[in-house]
Amino acid sequence: EMSGKREARHALILDILGNRQMTASEITEALLARGVIRYYDRNFVAPRLTELKQIGAVTTVGKRLCPRTGRNVAVWAKKEA
Repeated sequence: EMSGKREARHALILDILGNRQMTASEITEALLARGVIRYYDRNFVAPRLTELKQIGAVTTVGKRLCPRTGRNVAVWAKKEA
């Protein structure tokens, strides 16, 4: 059931973020380190961040150079409740 899976991923991502500011890649690395995902897959995280932004749960707080891609990427944080 897709929506349940999506909600679970939203919760995971929010849990990983905590009170930190992280890029999609950093969140992906953290999920990998926790054993939530078995290989590096940014697509596990990036679309969920977009959804979380749409529902007002997270926001972008700036840009940071991603060591993995060498690109400036969005830095995400939980929106203050």
